[in-house]
Amino acid sequence: MRVAHTSHALSAFPVYSSAFLSQSELVIGGGGGATKSGIKNKLRVFHVGNDRSIEQKHELELARGEDAPMSMATDGKTIVCGINSASETLEKGENENCRVFDVDDGKLSFVRTKGTLLVKPDDLDFQKVTVLSFDGSLLAVAGPNDLSLLSYPSLMPVAQSLKLDKEIYDATFMKTKLIVATTADLQVYSLPDTSTNTASPSKSKKKGKQKASTSLPLLVCEHVIDIPSLFGGASGSSFRAARIHPTLDTVLYTVVNTVPSRSRGKSGPRQAHVSKWNTENWTVEKTRKVGDRGITCFSISPDGKLLGYGSSDLSVGLLDATTLNPVSTILKAHEFPPTTLAFNTNSSLLVSGSADNSIRVITLPDQVRGSNWSFFMLIILTLIVLMVAYALQRYSNTLGW
Repeated sequence: MRVAHTSHALSAFPVYSSAFLSQSELVIGGGGGATKSGIKNKLRVFHVGNDRSIEQKHELELARGEDAPMSMATDGKTIVCGINSASETLEKGENENCRVFDVDDGKLSFVRTKGTLLVKPDDLDFQKVTVLSFDGSLLAVAGPNDLSLLSYPSLMPVAQSLKLDKEIYDATFMKTKLIVATTADLQVYSLPDTSTNTASPSKSKKKGKQKASTSLPLLVCEHVIDIPSLFGGASGSSFRAARIHPTLDTVLYTVVNTVPSRSRGKSGPRQAHVSKWNTENWTVEKTRKVGDRGITCFSISPDGKLLGYGSSDLSVGLLDATTLNPVSTILKAHEFPPTTLAFNTNSSLLVSGSADNSIRVITLPDQVRGSNWSFFMLIILTLIVLMVAYALQRYSNTLGW
C-alpha cells in the first residue's frame, strides 16, 4: 500500500537521533560530530503538522568540541541523549555522556548529566543505546560493551553496570526484565527492586564514570538466547535490534542481519530478517526477510500495530506487527542509509532521519495502522459464506423447496 510522505532538507545538519514527545512535537539530534568539520552539533525541536509540514520551534547548540547526540529517548516531558564531552574534558578522563534536557513550551533546557562510559585514550566509546522503560522510571544506556541501569530522571544507578565481551546493539524493557541484544545473543536480566530506592540526583562535582558501588545489586542473567540456526548462527549473522511489544510482554521483535557463506571466493548479499518471538518459551513464531541489505534502524509504533525499519539500501519500510506482512516501502527515502526512526505518540506519523541532512515525514492512514491480513481474510470468508447462502436460497426457491 502506498503512503503519503514528504522529505525535508535540513541545511548542514546530519541527523542521528530523534524522538516524538507528543503527537506533533519532535526532537532531533545531529551535527558534524567531534570532527572539525565546521558543522555544529545541535538539538532541534519541530512542530510536525498532520499535512507533514515541519516548523522549527527551538534550537540548542552544544558546546564547542562536544559530539553529536547519537541516541535519544523521551518520557514525553524530557529527553535523554548520548553526547560525548569535548576532547579537553576527555583528556582529563571525564565524559559526561548521558544528558537530560527538559522540553517546556517547545524550548530545551539542560537538566543534568551522568558519566557512564570509561574514557579510553586509544578508542573512544559513545552511547549508542538509550532506552527508557515504559513507565519512564528506568533508563538503560550502553556503549559497545558497557551497560548501565539508572533511575530516571535522577540518573542514579540502581544496579552494578554490566561489562560484556560481545558488542551491544540494543536493549528493551519488559515489566520485570531487561533484554540486551548483542551481536551473538539475547541476554535476559531480572530487574532489581527499586521501590525502596529513594536516592536523589547526585550533586558531586566528580566527573566521568564513577566506580560502581558494591552496595548496588547485580543484574542477574536469567536466559541467554543464541541467534537461531535458521539464520546461520553467530558465525554468519548478528542481532541488530530488539523491541518488546508496547502492551504485550510476551511478544518480542528482533532484527538479524545475516551474511551468507562465501561461495567460490564470492560472498552473497547481507540479508535482513525481522522476527517475532514468544517470550514465554523464547521461540521464534514468525520471521520475514525484508531485504538483501542490512537494517540500520528499527522501531515499533506506540499502538503496537506497525514495525518500521530503515535499510542500508536507502529505503524505509513498514510491516504489520501481527503478521510481519509488508505494509509499505519507500524506496530511496534518503541519499544515505537511515540512522533513526520515530513514531509519534498516536501512531499516525513516522519520521526517518539520515546523515544526508534530511528527515522524511510519513503519514500512516487509519487503514494502514489498522491493517491486519487475518482481519481482511475474515471479511472475505464472511462475504463468500453470504454469497453461497444467497445462491442456495435462490436455488431452493426455484425448485420450490
